[in-house]
Formats: sequence, structure tokens, C-alpha cells
Amino acid sequence: MRQRFPAVLSRPFTWEVSLPAGADTSTRPTPADTTWLVGAVEEALRRFFATRRETVGNMGPVVIEAIEALQNFVLRGGKRTRPAFAWTGWLGAGGDPDGPHAPAVLRACAALELVQACALIHDDIIDSSRTRRGFPTVHVAFEDQHRSREWGGDAGHFGASVGILIGDMALAWADDMVAGARLDPAARARFTPVWAAMRTEVLGGQLLDIHGEAEADDSVESAMRINRYKTAAYTIERPLHLGASLADADPALITAYREFGTDIGLAFQLRDDLLGVFGDPAVTGKPSGDDLREGKRTVLIAEALRRADAVDPAAATLIRTRIGTDLSPDDVTRLREVITGLGAVDDVERRIADLTDRGLAALAACSATPGAKARLEAMAVAATKRVS
Repeated sequence: MRQRFPAVLSRPFTWEVSLPAGADTSTRPTPADTTWLVGAVEEALRRFFATRRETVGNMGPVVIEAIEALQNFVLRGGKRTRPAFAWTGWLGAGGDPDGPHAPAVLRACAALELVQACALIHDDIIDSSRTRRGFPTVHVAFEDQHRSREWGGDAGHFGASVGILIGDMALAWADDMVAGARLDPAARARFTPVWAAMRTEVLGGQLLDIHGEAEADDSVESAMRINRYKTAAYTIERPLHLGASLADADPALITAYREFGTDIGLAFQLRDDLLGVFGDPAVTGKPSGDDLREGKRTVLIAEALRRADAVDPAAATLIRTRIGTDLSPDDVTRLREVITGLGAVDDVERRIADLTDRGLAALAACSATPGAKARLEAMAVAATKRVS
């Protein structure tokens, strides 16, 4: 049974990045270059999955199939945003990419992708999302499997149950991957409380999110609080904090990193809010207007309602009664027009610009290395201006 894992998992880990034949080696990526990082993170993840092979194989085909789904989900794609911020934070605080601690730091940073996998898999269940990155979501894939094999019981419940367990496995394995990185004891002692805080924040943020939807809390303040803990903390702020802790950064740099990370993380989520309503499904990999169908209480919706309550009660009623329902393409178009006409899109764009400017100012004033500052600035711009 164990042979069902891809053979590539047995490849030895290497810091080298394969380049096309004839490539200009004078510009070859190095560990100090974040363009190199995606391949290195994915190789670290492949190596980690290989270490699970024996245990999973002994448990039989049911578990093997579930773990293959997790492995495929993790390795299928993604920008590796969180490991990139952690690694760059470490470099900016004086980490040596050619030093003896670099491999352990890389593996600890890569473990953030397993936390991300847990969050996405569970989030898709909570939001009843059917697709992710152009593929069926994990729970939907197992729901379809149940139905096609004509098993007993409810297919939807089965898919959600398997998805929850696969997401739990990802979170547990994130801890295992950190433990297996073999950080030196002092670095591990600095890293652990930040890692613990990050995991609590992302789960707490998810609780705030579903509670806000249940009680229909339409306030901008509630939406921003959810963004702060559900997204900003574990996407940018805490990864930078983790990298800085591994490098034993001084408190002033950690504070600056966290200010930068919070502001850019919030701007990142606000951009995601816009994409959830206006994004191109061919680019985002999710159906157009999915956030409207799911009834997400985003800052965009909260701001639209705040304005509508003041000047257009009919628009407020339309938004409140239609979001969270099975919307047709024409319904989505109408809601987009109303939200835009109220000025909510312009307001969110202003918030993104203000947060980005404030975050970049904190970065510019900090003591991080010039190279890391330049990369973090570029990463911030990419995160806040993205189209997927």
C-alpha cells in the first residue's frame, strides 16, 4: 500500500533549484532570494510527507487515500506566502541563509503551509465552498466519492467528516514538522510561544467569523476584528514574528515587524474581500460572487450596509435579504452594482491604500537589513494588489 505515495517523496532534500537547460546561472536563485523559496518549501514538505509514509501505510488504504488528498492539496499550488514572510523576517533579523541553522529554519517556516492547509480545508467546510483553486474542495471530493461508490449514510455528512479529520491531521502534522526541524533549543524556546499564539488566533478568528454571521453583526468594527485574527495575524504578522524569534531579534524590530504585518495583513484580507465579490473565477479558482452567496460579513458588506442604512434603506434591505442565498448570475451583478454605487468599493480601496502606506512606513523605519526590507516591500505590494 505504501507504494501509492509518489516516488518523488523519496528524493533527498537539496538546497539547489533545478533550472531549465541553458539557463543563465549568473542569476541562479540563492537561499537569500525569495524566488528560490517556493521550490525549497515544497521540497521540505515533500520530505516531511515521506517521513509519514510508514505510519500511514500501516493503517491501510482508507487512511492512505485521505493523506494523499492532503498531500495533493498542499502541493497542488499556492503562493507560499506565510513561509516567505517567516523566512524573510528571519533574514531581515540577521539570519544567515548559508549558515548551519538555515535548513532547520526553512523546515520550520515550511510548516506554516500545513497550518494554512488546515485553515483552508476547514474554512471550505464552514463556508460550504464547492471549489478551491479550480478543484473540488476536500470535503466535496469525499462527498462525491461516497456518492459514486453508493455507500450508506449521508454523502454530505461523510465528506464534511473526512474533511474535518484531514484538516486536523494537517494541524497536528504542522507541529510534527516543527519538531522534526531540529531547531536549536534556544531558538525553539523563542519560537514556541509565538507559534502557539498564532494557532490560537487563527482558530479564534474563525470562531468570531461564524459567530458574526450567525448573529448578523453588520458592523465594520466586527469585520475588522475578524480580519485581524483570522487572517492578518497568521498570514503576515506572526510569520514575521516567528522568523524574527528564530533569529533572536531585538524587541524593537519585532514590534516593527508586527506593526507592518498587521497593517499589510489587514490590507491583504480587504483585497480578498473585494476578490470574493468581484474576482474573475478563471483567476481566483472560485465561483464569481461566492462571498455573496455565503453571506460573509466582510468589511465591504459592512461598509455598504452602513452607507445604505444612512441614505438608501431599499438598498440596505436588498443586501441583507439577498446575501447568503442561492444567487443567480443576474442577482450577483445587481448586488455588485448596488455595493459599488454606495461607494463601499472605493472605501475599501482607500482602506487598503492607507494600511499599506502605514505598514510600509513602519518597515522603512525598522532595523531590518536593506535586502529584506526591499523584499518585504515587494511582497507587501504583491499581497495588496493581487488579482487572485
